[in-house]
Parts: sequence; structure tokens; C-alpha cells
Amino acid sequence: MPKYSRLFRRFLISYIVILIIPSIAGYMSYRTSITVTQSISIENNVTQLQKSQEILERRMAEVESFTRQLALNQDLSVLLNEKLVDDKANVYGVWKITRDIKAYSQTNDFLKQFYIYLTNFNVVVTPGNAYFRPEHYYQTSHYSNLSLDEWKKTVLEKTHRSEIMPLSPFVNNGVQTSVITFMQSLPLDSFSDSSPATVVTIIDEQTINSVLSGLRDPNGGWTHISDAEGHTISLQGISQQEMDHLSADSRFDKGKVSQFYDDDLVIRIQSKSTGWVYSTGIPRHVLMENANKIKYITWSVTGVALLIGLFVGFMLSYRNTAPINRLLSVMKEQFGKDATTERNEYDFLQGNISSIIINNKRLESELNRQLPLIRDAFYKRLIAGEFQSREELISAAAQADTGLNMNAGYTGILQINGYSGMESVEILNELNAARLILKQILIDSGSHLHVHMTDLGSDRIVTLFTSGEKDEGEEVSKEDIEQLVANLANLAFTDYRITITAALSDPFSSVMEISRSYEQARQALEYAVYMNRKGIVWYSDTRIESNTYYYPIDVELRLISTIRAGDVEEAERIVKSMIEQNTENRELSVEMKHQFIGEVKGTLLKLLDQKALMESPMFEKIKNRIISIQATEAIELISREINEIISAMCGLITSKKNDAHIKTVKQINEYIAEKYSDPDLNLYRIAEIVERPEKYISQLFKEVTGTNLSDHLEKVRMDHAATLLKRNQYNVDEIASYVGYNSSHSFRRAFKRVMGVSPSSFRQSPEE
Repeated sequence: MPKYSRLFRRFLISYIVILIIPSIAGYMSYRTSITVTQSISIENNVTQLQKSQEILERRMAEVESFTRQLALNQDLSVLLNEKLVDDKANVYGVWKITRDIKAYSQTNDFLKQFYIYLTNFNVVVTPGNAYFRPEHYYQTSHYSNLSLDEWKKTVLEKTHRSEIMPLSPFVNNGVQTSVITFMQSLPLDSFSDSSPATVVTIIDEQTINSVLSGLRDPNGGWTHISDAEGHTISLQGISQQEMDHLSADSRFDKGKVSQFYDDDLVIRIQSKSTGWVYSTGIPRHVLMENANKIKYITWSVTGVALLIGLFVGFMLSYRNTAPINRLLSVMKEQFGKDATTERNEYDFLQGNISSIIINNKRLESELNRQLPLIRDAFYKRLIAGEFQSREELISAAAQADTGLNMNAGYTGILQINGYSGMESVEILNELNAARLILKQILIDSGSHLHVHMTDLGSDRIVTLFTSGEKDEGEEVSKEDIEQLVANLANLAFTDYRITITAALSDPFSSVMEISRSYEQARQALEYAVYMNRKGIVWYSDTRIESNTYYYPIDVELRLISTIRAGDVEEAERIVKSMIEQNTENRELSVEMKHQFIGEVKGTLLKLLDQKALMESPMFEKIKNRIISIQATEAIELISREINEIISAMCGLITSKKNDAHIKTVKQINEYIAEKYSDPDLNLYRIAEIVERPEKYISQLFKEVTGTNLSDHLEKVRMDHAATLLKRNQYNVDEIASYVGYNSSHSFRRAFKRVMGVSPSSFRQSPEE
């Protein structure tokens, strides 16, 4: 790149400066991060301890809830109130209880070992077994520090109200362990020294420790839980003697949440609901491990990042100057061989781009100058009925900037009188001036009506009267139009000696009916000329006696396109307009009426050729309904039957479209489920697969599922990430790559946004 080395060097220097500035800021941030790492670690461990506390208390609450469920057990309640009959217990009832409570031990690891002591039968009931002498149960499972009599006295024969026995040595089938015991008497309102039954839940220390497993670091640390009286509930990584010594040491402040004791950071919190004290200790070297990692990683990453940054800066400098160089070459070819060595490259580009902008403004000005011609062409197409659908009409109206609203209105034809058959140049110029005068008077009238105008020949102006933008929704009245046209005629005659005849149609209720309305105005004008009437002539004041029916080809095509679009209201409006034309404004013979109805039936039969209708099971039924329409019936019945057939057709077409939409969404879901791990998967790629525009599929997916497409893709990726996290086979960076993220940082932020917790916390949380 010898010719443009100066431009290349400027880009490269700017990238180097950009690299140096964040490097300095990064060094300052590194020094700060070393200082705050310790406090962040403390905060994280406090948070982890609080979460473990919440989990353990929630699990203990499940145990208490279990006893309350037992209190509601009808079979158990019956047994509580029974007495021994001939010194025999209700063996069937006891067996039924053992079967009923067996499911509890299989669904909750905190309920793996529990029993119910029935005082009246002197029976210990366990899941799937019953001991009709407590001594038998004591032989297999008992406290090492309690004799049989002490066990009976303190556990079985005493009333308990959600009591917890601290950590005690326990022997279960010959295996020595430590447990805590939850005890509750039944019924719940037992207040005497003895109760009909006692529920005893034995929770192994290892089960509690599994909840606290996330607190201990593999390289050291300890945890301790005690009740409100100071009795130990759980102990890991530290002996009871060491814990007693720590509690008795005056240097240890029990009121602080976190403090250093010897070489350990000790975190201590107390539950407000149970009074239990949760303590954990983290060795100082473990606490500062992250700070040391930050130090080594920072220097390594900074060095590598600078080298990579220099390489990327070199590549970007080349890449970003290449298009500028190509642009310079094009500019020089188009605007001359100016030597860029004598001028700054950017000045050269600025001068030529300014010239392009000026030319563009000139082009825009020329287009604005031609806008009236485009608008006039639009009005001529509109009155000729050349638009086949409402959407096409709306699009063309917006392109021509007509300001035409979709309200009801009237169509009129203003004819300048006195020039019939005169076509000399002078007369044509005079008529041109007269048309301009009439248009200007209408524009300056100050009426709230919105008037759209286009020339029709040399002596006629077609006008569309609709409500103004501020009055949108209000109907246009005949009185307003008569007043406006009368004022126009008066001013034109008084000031310019121009006389006019105004032919006005019946109201149209949709812009798609304007061509029909124009036809009415034209017929009214012919009637006025024939009858030699001046002033204002309404179509409703004329009665056309005709031997032919009204059903022009443009109306038939508009009806067909409207039904194919599934627009029921517009199709019914067209049918209503046709029937009014042939019944209210024409006097048809019986034969003409039959031919008109036959034409309409033929149109409906043509529509049955559509694939959406031919594949429908309703095809034959609709076809038979069309054929069975009898022209001899009343026109009201025929109109109602035609509307019902149209409604059925539009419903089938709309349903077919909805089925296609659902199929498209299903295709999108299947493609996302298959390609979610591709980091390049985006809206553009999905649009290519389903062969639809990006904006279309985005709106379609939102309408069908109620969810944004991007949110759905993110949710699919997070669900797969959650599964991989629970397997503990991959680290977070690998999982981020597996689910389609190039950056683990972006993955972590997305995971926390969707799942509510970070990936690490989610992995450490116990499975429900």
C-alpha cells in the first residue's frame, strides 16, 4: 500500500493510542481490584452462608410440615383413639399406616428415617415395618448416650412441640453415626405430660452436611451450626473442643458477622426464626488465592492482549483504509485526477461527497416538483377502479402523499359550462385557467372537508369529499357539500363569470368504492346534460331505467381479490354496493335479475379453484350452497346467503393462513433446537431457512407464541446450559461454547438474567 501509506500510518497510530489508554486504566483497576478482592470474597462467603441457612431451614420446615400432614391422616387419627381389645392391637390399622407413610421416606432425603410411637398400642411404626415392642426397635436403632429407659422417658413418653434434640451419637443397624432428632406429639394440641402418639424424625449429620457442602473449600475451612442454647447441630472440619475454645476466647467478638481469628476468616450469622447460629471459617491463604490469581492473570493477559491488540490494530488499519482507498480511486475516476498528495484525503472526499449531496437535493427537489403529477395519476387510477386490494391502494396513497384517509365520503364532477365542442388553443388555455381558479377557490374555502381533485378532460374536475384529518371519524353530510359547492359556484360566477354544473354521487363507505361512486357521479352528470339542468345534481335524484344489470369487470376482480385476502368486511361491502346499484338505482327485469345472480354465482365458483378451498372438507358443501342459490328468491335472502358463503370462504382462507403460520413457527423451533449451539445463529439465518423476511418471522413468532424470537433462542440455550451445569462434567467456559456463546462473560450475564442466579451458584445449589 505504498500510495496510501500515510493514511495507513494514521490509522495504526490511532489504534496504538487506543491500546495504551485502556492499558493504563487497566493497571490502575488491577491495583484497586487487589485491594477489594478480599472484601468481595468476604461478601460472597456471607451470601453463600445465608443461602445455606435458607436451604437448611426450608428443609427443616419440610420436616415440620410432614408432621402436620400426619396429624391430618384419618387412619392415624382412628388409631390414636382406639384402645387394646383383649390385649390385642389393631394389626390391620397399624399395617395400613406403615404402608401409607412409606412414600414419605422415598421422596425426601430428610425423611429417610422416622417413626411414629403409638402410646395406646405401645407400637413403634416405621415406613414399611412395625415394632410391637419398642425394645425391638431399640436393638437396631438407638442413641449411644441414652439407655432404653432414658430413651423411652425423654423421647417416647414425653410431650413434644416441634422440639429438636441436638447432635447425638447414634447406632443404626450396627453403623455408628451422629444425628439430630425432630420430635412432635400428636395430636398437635397435646399439652399433657403424655400424648397419644409421637412422631420422631432422625436426620443424619451427613445429610445436613450435604446442604452445607458449598461452604467448605477443598483446601481447608470448617462449618459449625448450633441451636439457640449453644448445642451443636452440625460440625465439619473442626473439633468440638476447638469450637468451644473459639467461643470462649475473649478476642472473638460474637456480635460481628465477619472477623479474622488467628489465620481464619470467621463468618457468623444467627437465624431470626430459629435462633440457630451458623459459623464458617475460611483460611487466609484460600481467601487471598483469587487475589494472587488476579495478579498473575492480569500480567499475562495484559501482555498477550497488547501483542494481539498490535496485530489486530495492524489488520484493522489495513482493512479500514482499503475501502477508503477504493473510494478515493472511484472519486478520482468520476471527478477528475486531482492529486491527493497536494490535498488531504479527507478533504478530497469531503468536497466530492458534498457535491453528491447537493446533486441529491436537486434530485429530491425535482421529485417534489413531479409529485403533483404522481398524485394526479393516483387519483385517475382510483376513480378508474384499477386497485385490486385495499393494501395496494393504501400503499399507493402513501407513496403519492395524498393525505387521503380511509373514511366515507362523496365523489363529484364539476363541469365548466359554455365550452362544449370548443377545442381551439385559446379555449383550452382559458379552460385550463378556469380549472386552476376553481381548484384554488376550493383550497381557500376554509371548509373542514378534505377535497381531493384531479382533472377529467379540459372542462371537468373530479372531486373527492372526505372528512379532514382533525375530524376523522365524523361523517360527511350532504348539506356540507351542497354549501361548499354553492359557495364555489357563487364565487366563480361573481368574480370570474364562470358557471358550473356539479354532479354528486351517493356516499361511499370505503375507498375501494370510489370507482363505483365516480360512476354514479358520471351518470348524474349525463342525466344533468340530458335534462339541461344546472347547479347541483345528486345521483339519488336520478332514476335510471336500464335493461342491463350493474356488475362491471373491475368490481368482480376487486371482489375476488378481497375474498382471497380473507377480508370479510370489505367483501360484504362490495356485495352490498352491487345489490344496491341493481335494486335501488336500477329497474331490472326478471331476466336481468336472474342473469345478475348467475354472474355472482359464477364469481363465487371461480374462487373455489383456490388450493385453500379445494383441499378443505367444506369444499363440496360450499359448492352446493353456491349452486343452490335460486334467483327467484327475495333479494334479501340471496344477499344473506351470499354473505354467509363469503364469510365461510374467508374463514377457511384465514384458517389456512394460521395453519401455515403455526407450521412456520414449528419449523423455527425445530431449527433452533438443532442449531442452538451455533454462535452464528441469528434472525437472518433463521429467515433464510424458513424463506421469509426477517421482520415477518419476528412479528409472526411473537404473535403465535407471545415470546420474542431472540428471548426464545436465549431460553433454549440457558435450559441446555443448566443441564450441563448439573452434570459437573464441563467448566463454565466450555458450557458457554457448547450453547453458542463466543464469550463466557456474555454467557454468564445471559444465564443470570434468565435463571436469576450465576452459573456457579446454580451448579452449587441442591437439586429439588
